[in-house]
Amino acid sequence: MMKLNMTHVLSLIAVAGAVAMAGCGKNSEAPGIGERTGAALDKAADKTAEAAQTTAETVKDVAGQAVEKTGAVLERAGDAVEKTGSGMEK
Repeated sequence: MMKLNMTHVLSLIAVAGAVAMAGCGKNSEAPGIGERTGAALDKAADKTAEAAQTTAETVKDVAGQAVEKTGAVLERAGDAVEKTGSGMEK
């Protein structure tokens, strides 16, 4: 009686192991939910990085233009001050 039960238990373990191994070795063409989620996160991160880069470049360009315009305005103001000072010396 003990041999029969042990044989049954060992048979069940062998079958369960075979099923588990078959499931692990499964080569499916369709990606699983984890793979799809990971791919979606990667794509979102790439788009975010690209948008941040574009924004940084735009801000840099706009800031450069503002500095140039400010410099031109200050130069004109300096010229006006010099002209006024020259007029006061006469």
